[in-house]
Order: sequence, then C-alpha cells, then structure tokens
Amino acid sequence: MRAAARSGLVAAATALVGAVAAAPPAAQGWTAAPAAGRPYAYLEGPAGSVLQDTLSVTNPGARPLTVRLAGQGAPVAFAARTVTVPARTRADVPFAVTVTADTPPGEHRGTVRATAAGREVRVDLRLRVNGPRLAALTVEDVRVDAGTLHYTLVNRGTTVLAPTLAVRAEGLLGTVLDRPDRPLRLTLRPGERAVRTEPWPDPPALDSVTVRLTATAPGAAPATARAAAAFASGPALAAVAGVLLGAGGGAWTVRRRRRSRTERAPQGATP
Repeated sequence: MRAAARSGLVAAATALVGAVAAAPPAAQGWTAAPAAGRPYAYLEGPAGSVLQDTLSVTNPGARPLTVRLAGQGAPVAFAARTVTVPARTRADVPFAVTVTADTPPGEHRGTVRATAAGREVRVDLRLRVNGPRLAALTVEDVRVDAGTLHYTLVNRGTTVLAPTLAVRAEGLLGTVLDRPDRPLRLTLRPGERAVRTEPWPDPPALDSVTVRLTATAPGAAPATARAAAAFASGPALAAVAGVLLGAGGGAWTVRRRRRSRTERAPQGATP
C-alpha cells in the first residue's frame, strides 16, 4: 500500500511538472497595472462626471494573450471587454468611471479585474468625489398602529449616514415609554429612504399619548417627529364603565334616601 501511494505521488508530481512545462510562457508572466507604473488607479472629479484612465496589459510571452476585463464596486466601462495582446507587446486599454449625480463626496473604492490563462489580476481603483459634505437626516410619517411605531428615515444630505434612534411617549399621567438613543443596523446613502417599525409590546391600556422619535447621525442635527395616539382596550373600558356605574348608583341611592327623609318629615316642621 505504501509503495502504491508513493507511486501515486510520483505520478502526480510528474504530471504537475509536465503541465507547468507545457504551459505557454504568456500564461505565466503577463501583467495588468495602471498606466505609467502607478500602484493603483486614482480618479478625482465632481458628482455627475465621467472620469477616464488607462489600464496597461503586458504580454511577455511568445504567443498572443486574450484578456477579459471587468469592474467591481464601481461603474467601470472599458473601450473593449476582451483584448487580445500580441506576443511581447503591451496594450493600453482606456476605461471610464461614471460618477452618478447622487454619489456622495469623499473617498470611494473599486476594483479593475483582468483575467487570462486561468489567472486573475486585480487592480485597486480609488475614486475621490469632490463637493461639499452635508449630513442631514429627517424622521417622517410617524404613526402608532396596534402597539407598533411606524416611521421613515430620509437622508437629505450628501454623505452616508449611520443613524441612531431614541423613543419617548408621554401620557396623561406621565411618561409611558422611554427608550434611550441606540444605533440602528442601517446605513443610508444620500437621498435614500428607509421605512421602519419599532415594536411597543406593552402600550397603556387606557391613555392618550404623544410619541416622540428622535434620530441622530454623526455630523447631522437631531431630527424629531411626533404622533398622537389613543389607547382604549376592552377590559379597561369595562373597568371604567363599572366604576362610573358604581358611582352613579351610589349617587342615586343618596338622593333617594334624602327624598325619603323629606317625605317622612311632619307637615309644618322646619327642614
């Protein structure tokens, strides 16, 4: 068994060496990099513009090399998606990145991918979008429905926001809900809206409340919105009705007793 295993390893090693020897030189030494020998592609411009750069693909081998190009993490468009580079030649392939109008100012990252002969080369793409940085957040459409708070967060600025939320509700007799500020598992791009809910499993049985939601984000002013709600559960209404009936019955009994005493009083007697 050991001899068979040793023979299998030798055969596998021999096959691997043969595959490497049979591989064309172009499959081993080709490169892809930003033009002019830069370590990464760097583009800068305002939102709503188209920025251009060049990718250099070098084929040092003795045979032509076909390279497939793609972008990742950024809207990259190439002059040609597939390029055949002749032997011992460098091909400069232009590409463009479209910066949409809603792209927030700041640093953004992407990747240019070149694939050929079973190997992939990735080139780092760094994009800087110029423009004023404004953090602005609003809370809208707040309502209370069956023990659930409904609301919408809207990013009104030009930066990506990671909002936090605080909830407070005041009833006729005081505070009935107080949840301190806490982060939400949410990020909002400029112009993005997020419709969300907040559970309230134990609302008051009978009360009129004002709910206040306060959202904050780094660099943005606090945003507050309110909604009014009335709670009246069946058992609570029944209990109130019982109290009112009891109070009314007691008053009727007192009035009847007074009337009886008046009727029993002698005529001419001073009340």
